[in-house]
Amino acid sequence: MNLISGIKLYIEKMCTESGPGMKIILLDKETTSIISMAFSQSDMLQREVYLFERLDSGRSNERLKYLKCIVFIRPTKQNIQLLANELRNPKYSAYFIYFSNIIPRTDIKYLAECDESESVREVKELYADYLCVNPNLFSLNLPNCMTNLNWLPDSLTRSVQGITAVLLSLKLNPVIRYRAGSQVAQLLAKLIYDQTTKESTLFDFRGNVDGSAPPLLLLLDRRDDPVTPLLHQWSYQAMVHELLNIRNNRVDLSERSNVPKEFKELVLSGDQDEFYGSNMYANYGEIGSTIKQLMEEFQRKANDHKKVESIADMKNFIESYPQFKKMSGTVQKHLCIMGELSSISNKRNLFEVSELEQEMACKAEHSAQLQRIKKLIADERVHIDDAVKLVALYALRYERHANCDTSGLLQIIKTRGGNTQIVPALIEYAGMHVRQGDLFNMMRITDAVKLTRILIKGLKGVENVFTQHTPLLKETLEDVFKGRELDPMYPAINSELVPYRRPPQEVVVFIIGGVTYEEAFAVHQLNNAGYRVILGGTTVHNSQSFINEVLAATIGTQFKHTKSMLKYCSPDNL
Repeated sequence: MNLISGIKLYIEKMCTESGPGMKIILLDKETTSIISMAFSQSDMLQREVYLFERLDSGRSNERLKYLKCIVFIRPTKQNIQLLANELRNPKYSAYFIYFSNIIPRTDIKYLAECDESESVREVKELYADYLCVNPNLFSLNLPNCMTNLNWLPDSLTRSVQGITAVLLSLKLNPVIRYRAGSQVAQLLAKLIYDQTTKESTLFDFRGNVDGSAPPLLLLLDRRDDPVTPLLHQWSYQAMVHELLNIRNNRVDLSERSNVPKEFKELVLSGDQDEFYGSNMYANYGEIGSTIKQLMEEFQRKANDHKKVESIADMKNFIESYPQFKKMSGTVQKHLCIMGELSSISNKRNLFEVSELEQEMACKAEHSAQLQRIKKLIADERVHIDDAVKLVALYALRYERHANCDTSGLLQIIKTRGGNTQIVPALIEYAGMHVRQGDLFNMMRITDAVKLTRILIKGLKGVENVFTQHTPLLKETLEDVFKGRELDPMYPAINSELVPYRRPPQEVVVFIIGGVTYEEAFAVHQLNNAGYRVILGGTTVHNSQSFINEVLAATIGTQFKHTKSMLKYCSPDNL
């Protein structure tokens, strides 16, 4: 299961079916991102696509009858109307129309009526209604998908459409399970089930002929694991997103003063950048060593190119120059990124901050951790955003501890001018009254399996103090593949497909409220071990975007759980 390969096949199909000759591609805002994350502009030029235009923006009325037009848009009401207007007054010789998702027959009929010149040659559905971030990771670019802890209607509709497209592109008709107790997960599961039932012909893939278990769609709630998006990350892709922000595989460095002009915007695509594709999951220290090796190889090749003494040398130089130039760009790009990461890490004292974050996520040592956190958040060298995250992690772990001092820590944040509303909002969003399971490994003696697992994990030790934490998702998926009972924690909405004793071979996970690159790394590790998992979310979070998600989601709530927590934690009650 490789999402990027699937998207590329769809794009190849569009370019091939339109035949030879010069072409223009007509896109909307979202399909522009979908295309650009799979293919570079030079890749499209090789397929005779010379012009890119947006259907939903101001366009010239010039007729270009020597061009064919590929239309790739989402089947929204606005796009249908804009396309109808285009067909009434066609500018191009022929139109090959591809929708990124299921389109109602009434809309097809309407477009046919508008095509009076009969310029439309093809109309098809290609299920590419999501953004491929990595081969095993997709996003719907829906930050802040909730308000008052309930779905925003547009985000809910878009999530149903995006997940449906993923299932159709992978040819999966899965058992649909959702996190019990999560209203947002249950509602999403019901609507996806309704859609797969309504479009049962499309979902008839004739699977399970060998008696194997059907695939699984697992709908999770970010509120079960608020810790993972708060932690500072040290693997390359996650660290870049945390400190520099990756959006649609691009990093904007325009506000960084020390960055050369040609590197103000960088493309980070594992498919288009071999070095990045091979090292996106490497940790910070490994990346430094690898870039050093890459630079040494580049210097060796540069010296070889200086020795042009014969016709044969000239020929070798000309033949190898494109690769040499590409390698030069790769070295400079990643040196630039690593320089920024190093500068920010040192300036914000992130090694010390991250070590304490990891300890709070993995160990319950209240007294020692409280003293360390007080010292760090009062230190002006520690960025106020990092200080707030430390208090947030403390509040989540020790929410009901007898000596909890969240209020005292918030007073220190207040004196530094920090936002004191983030922690109460986070407790309302994902406090113990919401979470399911043992996020902080608060063992129940009756749960022998989990107790054994935790003891073994403790005996193995930790290779790196900065990467001690394992996302809750990894444990959940291990339970799935080991065939452990998922009911009642993850009930099935279509229970008639459930009576299979064997665990599923293919799993699609979708996290409402956003996914993280740390979780994508965990899925990558499972896939390397022979499992087949695709991970997606409403968006891909770093810590700041997650905090924004929490604040947006809790608008309209009364913070009733948080108020009692803070009262309990106040120094007067210790």
